[in-house]
Amino acid sequence: MRYVDEFREPKNVEQWLANIGRLAEQLPLARERPLQIMEVCGGHTHTIFRYGLAELLPEVVEFVHGPGCPVCVLPMGRVDDCVALAEHPRVTLTTFGDAMRVPGSRKSLLQAKADGADIRVVYSPMDALALARRHPDREVVFFALGFETTMPSTALTVLQADKEQVRNFSLFCNHITIAPTMKALLDDGALRLDGFVGPGHVSMVTGTRPYRFIAEQYRKPFVVTGFEPLDLLQALWMVLKQLADGRCTVENQYRRVVGEAGNKTALAAIERVFEVRAFFEWRGLGSIDYSGVQVRDAYARYDAERKFSLPSLEVADPQACQCGDVLRGSLKPWECRVFGTACRPETPLGALMVSSEGACAAYYQFRGIRCQPLVATDTQPEPVR
Repeated sequence: MRYVDEFREPKNVEQWLANIGRLAEQLPLARERPLQIMEVCGGHTHTIFRYGLAELLPEVVEFVHGPGCPVCVLPMGRVDDCVALAEHPRVTLTTFGDAMRVPGSRKSLLQAKADGADIRVVYSPMDALALARRHPDREVVFFALGFETTMPSTALTVLQADKEQVRNFSLFCNHITIAPTMKALLDDGALRLDGFVGPGHVSMVTGTRPYRFIAEQYRKPFVVTGFEPLDLLQALWMVLKQLADGRCTVENQYRRVVGEAGNKTALAAIERVFEVRAFFEWRGLGSIDYSGVQVRDAYARYDAERKFSLPSLEVADPQACQCGDVLRGSLKPWECRVFGTACRPETPLGALMVSSEGACAAYYQFRGIRCQPLVATDTQPEPVR
């Protein structure tokens, strides 16, 4: 298939749902409890809510929402550090738009901007570098965040700044890595997961190899997938098929984009500029060893954490906020005690209500959408290529 509409074709959706239902009925475990399949990526969560996929699935199959939204897992202390940078009199802070409303303990970046801080929304770190070229009298700091998806563009921007010797540019590095996070989830004894629908955008950079430990050590099926309804349904069927066959392996449904070895050019840029941190704090998940990266010593002049004095304090989320439980997959967004009341998109208490990839924001936006019931058929679905 080549066109987006083909990945949303109702008849193919019917066929995949019917096949998922038939396969689930064959699994003895599904007779004891619902099968819990975690979608790791926030983009997948968005698709699930937008198209009502959770409501269309048989009751014995349940999606569990994971920590795949990088804005959502940013702890309050790091937001406070970013606000402190923005309030520095010589600093122009640049950021992606979805980070503007993430709450810190004092204020968000949006509130800091309203209070007079020089904060600019950019579409890429290269935009921030261009701003530094135009304003040599200002220190331009880029708020770098995201999984391996956005790491290459940040790394390449640092390399370009170094090539041009642009000294008034730096980044506040909050890039994080996906594999240690998933290990932390699997080590959580309170969480019961039967398989994973793996992230597509991250895997485009990393490839599928980093996930092998999930199948080999933890014996959980793992299928990398794309972001359209048929992508997710086929990936879910592939996970269930592994369970039915007694297999645990890493499979790639998103072959049109993702390869086994990943993007070698992107990985080389990451390796050149960044090194792994010993630990990094995650909102709701605590400190996870080797889950973040920092700027290597060779490029220390572009590291805002070394260039400026920051508070660097650990700040707990408000007690009423249950973002951590949602991020761990142990709570559904609507089960949070402040969802839709004290915590809404215009007045968020937690980060999950801010980003478009956040589970709470996605459910809040699309909860009124109800898809028409689809009639199961015996027709075999065409494979998504």
